[in-house]
Amino acid sequence: MAVDLEKIRAAAERVAASHGLDVVEVEYVSASKQRALRVFVEKNAAERARLAEAARVAGEHDTSEEGLIPVAVARGEVTMDQLAWVTHQDCEQFSVDFGTLVDVEELVPGAEYTLEVSSPGLERKLFGRSDYERFRGSLLKAQTFQPVDGNRHWHGRLIKVGEKTIVLDLSAVRQKGKNKKVAAQTVELNLANIEKAQLVAEV
Repeated sequence: MAVDLEKIRAAAERVAASHGLDVVEVEYVSASKQRALRVFVEKNAAERARLAEAARVAGEHDTSEEGLIPVAVARGEVTMDQLAWVTHQDCEQFSVDFGTLVDVEELVPGAEYTLEVSSPGLERKLFGRSDYERFRGSLLKAQTFQPVDGNRHWHGRLIKVGEKTIVLDLSAVRQKGKNKKVAAQTVELNLANIEKAQLVAEV
């Protein structure tokens, strides 16, 4: 039987909401006899805002809020927003509740499977305009469906998000590839033309 990822995501979002989390992505992988359901979660906007304020008040030397202020953040090497604010305990609690729901509703039919729950990570994928808005100023890699100025692969700093396009500052990184010697320092990509995009960690 086929796995209905939309139905699974809807169920995951219900459980995540009760934990103050958002579902970033859901993947189902089936190889040979091993099957895995992967769910990537992060604190929702309200929880991120609350924790960000707590971190600001606590200061860089305080490890309150379950140790959510790592050295890398204190040094400005990475933002807590990129870390998604998710703890091991968050993933564990969500996994227990969601795993029970998946089994009760038989959302993954057939033999045994492995449920993997984690943060989307520093090099998380971006989905939709709201993600681009949230991570404006970050480095990212993007791949387009159709070539733009002869290229489909772009690497730069996200400096502008419009209604239907984004603009990358190419001078922020050294471009690779034989066709990457472009005169322009920026490139504008249509959101509808972006096949996939992800953050690039700056650590």
